[in-house]
Amino acid sequence: MTNCKGKSSWPELVGMKGTVAEATIERENPLVDAIIVLEGTPVTRDFLCDRVRVWVNTDGIVTQVPHIG
Repeated sequence: MTNCKGKSSWPELVGMKGTVAEATIERENPLVDAIIVLEGTPVTRDFLCDRVRVWVNTDGIVTQVPHIG
C-alpha cells in the first residue's frame, strides 16, 4: 500500500489508444503526469507518486494496466 493520493490504477484503459489513456488518467487524477512509453523502452525502476507510465505497442495501443509508480 502506498501513500499516493487519488486513483492509482486504470485497468479499463488496456486496449485503448495511448493518447486517450494519457488524457483520461490525468483527468481522473490531476496529481499525476501520465507518460506514454513504447514497449521495450528502458526506464528507471524508482517509484514516484506523480508518475503513471502508459505502455503502448507500435500501434499506440495500451498493453499493460497503467498504475502509479
